[in-house]
Parts: sequence; C-alpha cells; structure tokens
Amino acid sequence: MNTLLPFLENAPVIVVLMAFFVGWIVCWFPVAIVSALALNLQLGKPLQPEQKLPLLISLYLLAPFILWGINWLTNTSFSNYGFNVNISLLGSLGLGFVLGVLSLAVVFGGQFWLSWCSWQENVETQNFASLRSILLPIFLVALFVGGIEELIFRGFLFTQLAQDYPVWVAAVISSLIFALLHLVWERRETIPQLPGLWLMGMVLVLARFSCSGNLGLAWGLHAGWVWAIACLDTAELITYTGKVPEWLTGKNKKPLAGAAGIVCLLLTGLILCLYLIN
Repeated sequence: MNTLLPFLENAPVIVVLMAFFVGWIVCWFPVAIVSALALNLQLGKPLQPEQKLPLLISLYLLAPFILWGINWLTNTSFSNYGFNVNISLLGSLGLGFVLGVLSLAVVFGGQFWLSWCSWQENVETQNFASLRSILLPIFLVALFVGGIEELIFRGFLFTQLAQDYPVWVAAVISSLIFALLHLVWERRETIPQLPGLWLMGMVLVLARFSCSGNLGLAWGLHAGWVWAIACLDTAELITYTGKVPEWLTGKNKKPLAGAAGIVCLLLTGLILCLYLIN
C-alpha cells in the first residue's frame, strides 16, 4: 500500500480512469449476478424498465464509494470535481432543474403547435391520475441518476482528462464515453440516440463551466430532462401523429434520437453561452 499511494498519485490519467471503471465493474458484478437471478433475466432479451431500474440503482449506489477509494489513493477530493455540498450547489441545482424542464416544455410545445404530437385519448382522467402518483418517485430517481452521472462524467472523468488534454478535447472524449456507455443497457434504442447523448454531454460540460466549475447546474439540467421525459413516458401522456418522419420527432419515441431533442440541447447550450458572455 505504501508503494501504491505514490504510484497512483503520479500515475497517468488513463491508469487512474481504468482503476476506477475496472474497480466499479468488479465490485458490481456479484451484485449484478444476484440481481439477474432474482429478476429472472434472460440473455438476449431486452431489459424491461422494472428490471433495469434495480440494476441501475445498485450500480450507481456503488459509484461514490469506488470514487472515494480512488480519491484516497490519488490524494484528491470530491471538491476537485465540482461537487461541494453547500447553498450554492443547491441553488444551481434548482436553477438547472427548472431550465431543463422549461427547455423540454418549449420543444414539446412547438411540436404540439405543429401537430407533430397530441394528447393521448382520455388523458384528462386516467393518465393524469397516474401522473400524480409518479411525480415524486421519478423526481427522486432522476435526482439520484443525474447526480451520480454528473459526478462521474462531468466531474471525475472530465477533470482527469483535462489534466492531460486541452479542455475541448477532454469535453469531447468524456461526452463520447458518456454516450457509448449507454449502450450497456439497450443497444437497439440507444444507437440512434448516440449523437444526441454526445451533444447532451457537451452541453452539460458547458453548464459546469457557466457555474464556475460547480456541478450543480449540470446536475439540475440532467435531472430535469430525465424527470420530464420519464414522466411523459410512464404516464403515456402524449402520442405522435406520424405527420412527419421519425428523424424529426425522435426514433422509437426517444427525443434524443431526433431533431426535436437536438433543438432542445442547442437551445439550452445557447442560453448557457449567453450567460457565460454576460
């Protein structure tokens, strides 16, 4: 251990990154096996939402502990990654969440106006009744998932890469890894979303910059997008009219797989750029 500490403190970035991701997967693997048996998962079959969520939560619960271990071995802290628990972080988190929800509201509002989508039949009764019961649970999951992903990708991964590469290169690489790792859960639906996921990562890096390195704004944006989309999907509030091709609204009803989702990200990025300029 006495020789490991100075080695990792001065180790190349790629070694530190590999130590984190390998350690994360190795520690999660036994949990994944037990979960797969308990959930009766079958190889080759796509995961259902009720099967994916326990696996995702167990994986993400381990991440802060593995990252803490890496921080201890490399003599760093969570504050190096922009994660400082204070009033400023909470304020930025709330602002980001509102901005994320509003950006999606603008984009979906435009689609309603253009008749690209419409409310589901009987939405006033059945769907909104189910919506009320899922708002808080989905909010908590979105907050948890968004926080862990921002800590890992816009915090740890981006910060490590920025030590050895120009900032824009670190942003591109960390966003690419962020997008590609989504293939672990669902390849068929994720592949059309890869450009959108990469752009999402870039916008979230920009959010960290616009918040003086604090992860609060990026965390809030991420959580707001996840919460809004998950609520719409789970409550089945809207349906697409089919008047335009899927590449405009999103292939497989996924906004990030279409022009609408890209517009949402670009709109958010523009707002962040204007904030930085001012």
